[in-house]
Amino acid sequence: MVIKKLDIGEFMKSTRYYSCRQEKQIAKTMGGKQTPNSGATAFSKGDIKTKSFLIEAKTTTRHKDSFSVKLNWLLKNKEEAFAMNKPYCALGFNFGPDEPNYYIIDEKLFKKLVEYIEQ
Repeated sequence: MVIKKLDIGEFMKSTRYYSCRQEKQIAKTMGGKQTPNSGATAFSKGDIKTKSFLIEAKTTTRHKDSFSVKLNWLLKNKEEAFAMNKPYCALGFNFGPDEPNYYIIDEKLFKKLVEYIEQ
């Protein structure tokens, strides 16, 4: 495990530690499986796979009040979901370790969710 020294004299674990922890938590909550090596292989993409979803997970190593979302993340997740034969994709993120996860989905899926809930 890699330890990084902060300017304020505290120590924190590596970014990979926090990412893996978040991925495991999302996989457990969503009934999915964590992708080995965060999908960095030729045939397996994304961070978490469920029956219908490919989820890309993003976290920070310490609490933040804001989080920037990159269009590239969303487009890549959509392409990888298609390649993995998953009809849906989502970007899961949080504002730091032990913070709740939030999910970004496209408008088409959000519309289906609203219709389902309002029936």
